Amino acid sequence: MAIDTDGPDIRSPFPQRINPHAEKTRIQLAEWVRSTGLVHREAARERFDRADFGWFAAAVYPTADAPQLDLMAEWFAWLFLVDDQLDDGRFGRSPNRMRETVNQMRAVLEGHGRCDAAGPVLPTAVASLADLWERTAPQAAPEWHRRFVRHLEECLRTAAVWEAGNRISGTVPSEETYIANRRHTGAIYVCMDLIEIAERISLPDAVHTSPEFTSALDAACNVVCWTNDVFSLAKERSRGEVHNLVHLVGHHRGLDQRAARDHVCTVIAAETDLFLVAEAKVLTAFPDQTADLVPYTAGMRTWMRGNLDWSRRTKRYHSTADDGVDRPEEYLEAQLMEVER
Repeated sequence: MAIDTDGPDIRSPFPQRINPHAEKTRIQLAEWVRSTGLVHREAARERFDRADFGWFAAAVYPTADAPQLDLMAEWFAWLFLVDDQLDDGRFGRSPNRMRETVNQMRAVLEGHGRCDAAGPVLPTAVASLADLWERTAPQAAPEWHRRFVRHLEECLRTAAVWEAGNRISGTVPSEETYIANRRHTGAIYVCMDLIEIAERISLPDAVHTSPEFTSALDAACNVVCWTNDVFSLAKERSRGEVHNLVHLVGHHRGLDQRAARDHVCTVIAAETDLFLVAEAKVLTAFPDQTADLVPYTAGMRTWMRGNLDWSRRTKRYHSTADDGVDRPEEYLEAQLMEVER
């Protein structure tokens, strides 16, 4: 199928906002990924710089203070680099090997993992996760810890088991199954959880589990994930990846790429409208939580708009397969997910 090069027609009713600490965060993020070993080869560094995750964090957390924005950008870098290992590397096709690494990550999040000199040598992704968790966990309540850990584990396991199983078996999932799993594989629940850290707020489980909040959250998450699918389609299809809503719509409905993309853009607009309705309902349902709900729903808004703005400008999805720094064997760091034995 020929790749349609016309730009997607996705519009957002939310204004663009950029955190004033964006440039400082860019510099700090480059140092953090270097010091942790997440990025050290030249091709990996070039590809990482092209993505501009520091600007992404500044676009989706525009009101975070400088220390919190730095932390958000570091979480982004970690999530995207692990995602690359799953999507582009052998880990995305090796569920058993990934299971061991996920267990190590869970141990870190539950407080049982070790990353000091007395403990075992851990994969770079696990050791850097320990660093992130050490600085994030003290800022939140135990119920936030449980929610975040559950969401991160669901993200990793869905990617490592469900997506990997589909790749191995050659399965093309249904649209319905994909949409439900996409919010996990895209780590978007994790990123929405981080709104509370970025804004230094706290919502109780009673709000998070309510149908009003869930409806708003899922609609915002769908907008983010489906927008990402529109912009990443060419990159993913160049590698034979089927986990993309535009591709699945075309595959199951017999549409060409342009028609499939137009359909997804239309449902993104409809989902944005659903969010606005759900947002009003959740604010009405919990008037006593307004002080924290307003910045949280504002965070959902900036996530939808900031993700769109970043997707339009990042070079992460604009590289070509014959570009040397975009070959997985060139940019995937060997010891990110496991220690050489």
